[in-house]
Amino acid sequence: MAKSVSLFVTCLVDQLFPPVGLAMAEVLERIGYSIDFRQAQTCCGQPAFNSGHREPARDVARYFLDTFEDAEFVVVASGSCCSMISHHYADLFGSDSKMMDRVHAMEAKTYEFSRFLLDVAQVDDVGARLNRVATYHDSCHALRELGIKKGPRQLLSKVEGLELREMPVAEECCGFGGTFSVKFAELSGAMANTKIESIKQTGADLVVSIDSSCLMQLEGTMRKQGLPISTMHLAEVLASR
Repeated sequence: MAKSVSLFVTCLVDQLFPPVGLAMAEVLERIGYSIDFRQAQTCCGQPAFNSGHREPARDVARYFLDTFEDAEFVVVASGSCCSMISHHYADLFGSDSKMMDRVHAMEAKTYEFSRFLLDVAQVDDVGARLNRVATYHDSCHALRELGIKKGPRQLLSKVEGLELREMPVAEECCGFGGTFSVKFAELSGAMANTKIESIKQTGADLVVSIDSSCLMQLEGTMRKQGLPISTMHLAEVLASR
């Protein structure tokens, strides 16, 4: 198997949650990969794309392709950003055959972190240990566009000391949705509250997901409510020893 991977850490991880990127690198190094971190990386273009600004999104996507084109694998710390690259670059460049060749080549080597561990590295036990009671939140892009459902749970089931409890509405949206949470704050907050009520029913003291944006939404709301529940990205859980 290939022994080098390029990390795409995403805007939120870079600016707000750098421990997630470090944890992802630690896990990959633990299972035998060397890490290529390209400091020229910026955004995948999703914020502009979701807001309907197609030309700025194309500019950012071209830059992403230029930055990672010669990488053997690109491992992404977010289901939503991975979905943007593997699904929506084709929407941006569908009429440009030369760009579509580049897009398809990138699609073939871009993986969300949990999927890379299971499908490429073929590892589900990374030697993690964490004595917590956790529940897993399915982020929308990962579940609905990438079809990621069982994989993160399989990885969590191998973490020594971790008890995983399924919440009643694991697949429902947390209400973040990028600019949705700003433009429709009241609705976004109501959706977060519904999700948190489901989390509370499990008795878990930890919420795990593969998208830091969802965890930011949930943790912010839980802090406002004074709940003794914290959040961790899957990579942080798997990096725990």
